[in-house]
Amino acid sequence: MPRRRSSPLSIPEARKGTPDPTLDEAEFRKRFLHQFQDPAFEPLAGELQRIADAAWDAYSHHRKSPKTRKAGPGFADPDYDLAVDWIAAREAIDLAQKRQEDAGAPARFLLVSASSRSEHTCPGEMSKSYRLVEIAHQVLASAENTEVEVLELSRLTSEYGRHIHPCKACFSTAAALCHWPCSCYPNYSLGQSQDWMNDIYPKWVAAHGVMIVTPVNWYQVSSPLKLMMDRLVCADGGNPDPTSTQGKKTGIAKGLELKGWDYPKHLEGRLFSVIVHGDTEGAGGVRHSLSDWLRAMDLVPAGGAAELDRYIGYWKPYATSHEELDNDQAVQDEVRNAAWTLLEAVKAKRAGTLVTAGENLKEPRQK
Repeated sequence: MPRRRSSPLSIPEARKGTPDPTLDEAEFRKRFLHQFQDPAFEPLAGELQRIADAAWDAYSHHRKSPKTRKAGPGFADPDYDLAVDWIAAREAIDLAQKRQEDAGAPARFLLVSASSRSEHTCPGEMSKSYRLVEIAHQVLASAENTEVEVLELSRLTSEYGRHIHPCKACFSTAAALCHWPCSCYPNYSLGQSQDWMNDIYPKWVAAHGVMIVTPVNWYQVSSPLKLMMDRLVCADGGNPDPTSTQGKKTGIAKGLELKGWDYPKHLEGRLFSVIVHGDTEGAGGVRHSLSDWLRAMDLVPAGGAAELDRYIGYWKPYATSHEELDNDQAVQDEVRNAAWTLLEAVKAKRAGTLVTAGENLKEPRQK
């Protein structure tokens, strides 16, 4: 359905006025070199200064995407210089989509372990989310003709060079300005590199079923999960052709949206399951918000048993929370049931026997 239109067609100017974040050379060098505090770098002071010279040159000349090539056929402007990083991400997504649509391929499941906790860094202990994901993994992997992938978001806190950079909210300026996949990163001039999302997008695209398992952190999802959620905004209405906006040209993007944006749903039709566990409060609210988010992207709930919010060790000491999970056989069985439900729904959808009431109705309102 086309995006609602402005009448008469007029392109508003981009609103500006926030403080300029540009650093002078001295402050830039101070921040750049601060990451080399280990005494092992002291003999390399001269080399680091030369590297800082190059980094300052890239920063001061705003070289966001220093490596590009012509977009080529299939784009609105074949002669536009697209970042090679974005092209590689787009090709990976296209390949994942073909795998997802292959009726003869195995049913693919993506399990998201959303806790920040890992025994490989300061918490010193694995998360309950990961343990619940393992339970679901056993169920799905035991079925015939399935492939299961685990996305462990705790790697953001425990693995060198692993980042999900924040969403810059391009969509809120104009729908067409938000590219699918995201073109905001990497931004080499700002040091915003090693972004994980270009690896994550194909995982979602290839999946027939997705299960998210998250703890409750202050009445909300975990920080890593929220970062991924925000960066998945481009999957819900994002523009698959950056050349149509000449990169990030605001006026062109506003004009495209106001002409009527078709709001492509890049993940529609995939089945989902949500498991939320807490210790005192907030589990129900987090489960509802996650389910609403997934439905808003036109993913399909697998069934009532696939959506679960539970308390493990309710008002008990954190120190014994894993022991509480050991003893809570019911919640373990409920997670198994959620996995079986997701499996059954995916199998039925791929066989053409899944009935989802109202799925062919047109949404009267767009975002």
